Amino acid sequence: MTVTVVGIDGDALPPAASAVVERAEVVVGDRERLARHAPDGALAVGLDPLPPALDEVERAAGAGQPVAVLVAGDPGLDVVLRALRARGLRPAVVPTVSTVRRLLARLGRPADDVVVVSAHGRDATRALNVCRARPSVAVLTAPGAGPAEIGAGLVGWRRTLVVVEDLGGERERVVSVDPEEAARRTWSDPGVLLCLADPDALAPLAWHAGGEPTPPAGGWALPEDAFAHRDGMVTPAEVRAVALARLAPRPGELVWDVGAGSGAVAVECARMGAAVIAVERDPVQCVRVVANAGTHQVDVRVVEDEAPRGFAGLPRPDAVFVGGGGPEVVAACADLGADRVVVALSAFDRLGSTRDVLRAAGYQVAGCQISVSRMAELSGDPTGATTGLTATNPVFLIWGAGRNDQRGTP
Repeated sequence: MTVTVVGIDGDALPPAASAVVERAEVVVGDRERLARHAPDGALAVGLDPLPPALDEVERAAGAGQPVAVLVAGDPGLDVVLRALRARGLRPAVVPTVSTVRRLLARLGRPADDVVVVSAHGRDATRALNVCRARPSVAVLTAPGAGPAEIGAGLVGWRRTLVVVEDLGGERERVVSVDPEEAARRTWSDPGVLLCLADPDALAPLAWHAGGEPTPPAGGWALPEDAFAHRDGMVTPAEVRAVALARLAPRPGELVWDVGAGSGAVAVECARMGAAVIAVERDPVQCVRVVANAGTHQVDVRVVEDEAPRGFAGLPRPDAVFVGGGGPEVVAACADLGADRVVVALSAFDRLGSTRDVLRAAGYQVAGCQISVSRMAELSGDPTGATTGLTATNPVFLIWGAGRNDQRGTP
């Protein structure tokens, strides 16, 4: 094995790494670590940009030259190790403690409930959505996706950001700020941050790293009585089951529930790991959404406003459920750029116009009528042993997915 990836905790090399680096003919790393650790006579190769550095590692490995790749923190969490294996290289690894574990140790905080996500590259928005959804998230930051950008994306959510600068260095500093303050500051070398819904809360002992996984225990499409609601104004369980299948909520995505009512769909999406915003004009219903989210121990951001006026300033969704509102609301939701839009209708005469709006926005459109007859005990039987069926009102679901390349394609 000619390639060794070395994790560095702070300024010093791990004891097992000194000999590896000393005999290396090619040393790869950032400017600071090359200046500090590359031996005289070795070819020093910068990691930025990454592809040329990987090309040089491949060349040297093919020639049988010993190569040392220096990374900050745990190599198992670094993109370089993954990139080397993607090129068919199987490097040896000299590990060290990850920056996430070191930050948690600084805080004296357990790690079993903490989700670890990366903000590097195209994953930045997905990492942000996990911060919006989960109560304890460690983020591996990146240029353009550091505390200021994460903080700006979390405005409107109740979160505390614990940010460490120059971890393990002479200028190390750990600070706790709210998202607004994080967005205003200029940060120095923040490799990791911790996003917490409640900094003082101690989560239950977890059996699964990062807390309870999704799908949630107890399944989904919960019965109506699992939610506080007004006079039956709650999306029926069977309708929610189909709507969830089309919305496809999952960790890393943001779902809007527009005309949320009691928030049953919003809560179900949050239980599946998605970040969720519920838009509802009725203040009493907004209170119910908050109560239902608390009952099911999920985080739903509630926007008390009329749609589409309340959409202003909200982050772009990946999926939208429209449970209430007229044609104007459906048209506004179709123009948001979401990957998937699902509309629930009780009136047959709105099917055609809703279909046309979604098609004009570039979606492939499909739909169905959901008519349900539920088992129920028949009245008049003193033994209660006779079971019949009770019909519920039919609901029409129409959805758009897979936006076309050209808007207006029929």
